[in-house]
Amino acid sequence: MHHSITTLGQLKASGYQPKSIKQELRDNLVGILQQRKKVFEGIIGFDDTVLPDIERAVLSRHNMLLLGLRGQAKTRIARLLVHLLDEYVPVVAGSELNDDPLHPISRFAKELIAEKGDDTPVAWMHRDERYVEKLATPDVSVADLIGDVDPIKAATLKLPYSDERVIHFGLVPHSHRSIFVINELPDLQARIQVSLFNILQEGDIQIRGFKLRLPLDIQFVFTANPEDYTNRGSIITPLKDRIESQILTHYPKTVEIARLITRQEATLAEDQKKSVKVPDLLEILLERISFTARESEWVDSKSGVSARLSISGYENLVSTAERRMLINKEKSTTARITDFWGVVPAITGKVELVYEGEQEGPYQVAMHLFGKAVKELFLDHFPNPDKLKKGRDTDPYGVLRAWFSGGNAAQLLIDGSEKDHRAILEGVAGLRKLVEKTLNLSGEEAYPYMELVLHGLAEFNVVNKEILEAGLNFRDLLAGMLNDTDFDEEDF
Repeated sequence: MHHSITTLGQLKASGYQPKSIKQELRDNLVGILQQRKKVFEGIIGFDDTVLPDIERAVLSRHNMLLLGLRGQAKTRIARLLVHLLDEYVPVVAGSELNDDPLHPISRFAKELIAEKGDDTPVAWMHRDERYVEKLATPDVSVADLIGDVDPIKAATLKLPYSDERVIHFGLVPHSHRSIFVINELPDLQARIQVSLFNILQEGDIQIRGFKLRLPLDIQFVFTANPEDYTNRGSIITPLKDRIESQILTHYPKTVEIARLITRQEATLAEDQKKSVKVPDLLEILLERISFTARESEWVDSKSGVSARLSISGYENLVSTAERRMLINKEKSTTARITDFWGVVPAITGKVELVYEGEQEGPYQVAMHLFGKAVKELFLDHFPNPDKLKKGRDTDPYGVLRAWFSGGNAAQLLIDGSEKDHRAILEGVAGLRKLVEKTLNLSGEEAYPYMELVLHGLAEFNVVNKEILEAGLNFRDLLAGMLNDTDFDEEDF
């Protein structure tokens, strides 16, 4: 319909009825729910919690506040609301406030319609243009959001400051008939929040002594971090009161959901997808690091641990394996636990440490989180070495212990070739047998688990794990203690 209509007269003849944006969102949602279609593409893990709340808010025609820690898809959800808008809506051509031709609010549009009547030109605005996003920071001013008097406009148009045509409108009036997202609402100064409150409450705008009745029609979506209320600023009560729906977001509740999110969000190069295989075990280990970090006493739980930790971590894991593959002139490779060496930068950059964590240092904290995640993963698959029954015959790790105490060591090089890496694992007496017997696995599938056993036993202090420049050395605890008196690490 929209391409053929170019004037106000044609628009009236078509039977077009103006509709508020909240009604438009509601009507389209009703249709989608009746067809049982998915409303929010690509949002994983919120089907039973957050998304129904959003849908209810839209049906109630509410402004909404999404409360949640960082990396909980708050902005992503806000952007997806655009899909609930009509594909095109008519506007008075040339109006800066997206005036509805049948319900104009700006002086420009009203005067144009008074002058041209049914010949007033009508343009069509696509829904993608009806989304405005602003990150709230303490320096955002009333002029930015609402508007200000523009002296240059006044001079050019030869108008006195008392004429409303000298106003330069801010972001909010420009968002008329749009979805307007303000991220991190508590960071806005209180007086700025008051000006927003006026718009939500009265639909009027005050700019330097002007009182303008502008019945703006906006779907507001605010986001905030619940912890921000305490330390930075807060949402003023009357404004909070006017945001009818408050919706709490959360982190993925299970490792499985977290894996789906990471896989969807991680961006890999095409040749990486072809040449690097990531075993399930490693994907689980990666997510476990995020889960561990969210519970760690060294990590600031107020700021949260974003899903971006696993996403960047996954990309780094693949790149670490790829780099090693290229150095060794291999055509393809499988990621392994030693490749987590390359994930450390993704961890240190994504966790905010509390004072105690700062004392430890980011690298130590990352290694600690990795160790804890390894320990949990190890216990998912293998018996706890600390809780074995006494008596040699029941110790599944007996052969391994004996091999290490015989003075043997396993050195896994970070950049070791696939062939060398596997040979070292195969060389540890009893390792493959333990994995095959405990997990009923064979062939190549066993390697990630064989490696997990070494890391896990190190966490339980059954063997000693030394971190060397080029890799990891697993050896007997006692040998480690005796030798330390004789040489420094540099001698190896």
